[in-house]
Amino acid sequence: MAHINVLDPGASPLDYYGFELRRHREAAGLTQKQLGDIVNYTGSLVGQIETARKLPTQEFSERVDAALGTGGLLSRLVTLVMRSQLPAWFQQVAELEVRASAMYIFQPQLVHGLLQTKAYAQAVLSAVNNDDLDSRTAARMARQHIFEKAKPPVFWAVLSEAVLYQRIGGSEGMREQLLKLLSHEKNPRVNIQVLPYDAGAHAGLMGAFDVFHFAGDPTIVYSEDYETGHPTANPDAVESRSLRYDHLQAAALSVRDTAALIRHVVEERYGNQLTPDRHPVA
Repeated sequence: MAHINVLDPGASPLDYYGFELRRHREAAGLTQKQLGDIVNYTGSLVGQIETARKLPTQEFSERVDAALGTGGLLSRLVTLVMRSQLPAWFQQVAELEVRASAMYIFQPQLVHGLLQTKAYAQAVLSAVNNDDLDSRTAARMARQHIFEKAKPPVFWAVLSEAVLYQRIGGSEGMREQLLKLLSHEKNPRVNIQVLPYDAGAHAGLMGAFDVFHFAGDPTIVYSEDYETGHPTANPDAVESRSLRYDHLQAAALSVRDTAALIRHVVEERYGNQLTPDRHPVA
């Protein structure tokens, strides 16, 4: 008889997901291979996910939910699974992102994680550590599902102009990243501004920070260093960062002028002309 790995569903969100996947599959009277055939994945992958050796994806979860009639259980659980793959100190921030009604982001060095492409995220995450890169990248990309909610948060990002020129992920990867920024141009809930070089001394010289607003809860500000993050609801810190953000927005280019600058950078550095609807012209 084949050995069946016994999972403790309380050990982690990934173990709980695997436990529930196996429970619902067996209740449906399906083998791993049979379920895999139905959802167009291999039976081996189903087995690896059931034994918590492989991360499930959103697509996999949605297909299995439909095949097994779970009422969307796995699609809900996969969010917790992905969040659990983030560094322990960052999991609280990911929870803030999920709960926030509005976010105000300042990033002077790189594109914020909620705006990154997969290639850009992989390049950032692999800068000093290639361990478990696929899982770490998937966890970062999963955070962007907040923009798919029925009522997504209002998101403002002020990025330093240097972010547009720091070539992360190679030429093609950076071009793809800039085009992703442009894809938000007509989305009123996602607003991107660039702080130009000629702004000179500005209110964000001390580094990146985020301001999270919530419906009915105190505002929280967040900053981080190389090893950890620092969220706080201290009223003085919130007032100070909020004032700094007001000054940064005032010094930054408008949303429309930012899109024009990004389009110019794509054309100048990558030799692709873009039409107003952002499609490259052959």
